[in-house]
Amino acid sequence: MTFIAFVGWMLFIDKNDYITQYYRTNELKALEKSSQYYKARIAAEQKELDLLKSNPATLEKYAREKYYMKRDNEDLFIIPENQEN
Repeated sequence: MTFIAFVGWMLFIDKNDYITQYYRTNELKALEKSSQYYKARIAAEQKELDLLKSNPATLEKYAREKYYMKRDNEDLFIIPENQEN
């Protein structure tokens, strides 16, 4: 009887019960997946930053695409990609 009470206590009543552990395990898996995603993003951004620092042509391309910068003797026409009617 004591053993059954102990098992019941550990499975359902204790602060580290089975249900809580299950949810924590799922949360940990989600956080690890998120961590891997952000590590990959950081590596890609670091690679892009290194290219921008080392290559002036890449820096110019980035400025033109992201910030719509232009030279003094150029005209810039922006055409939206998605047009909804």
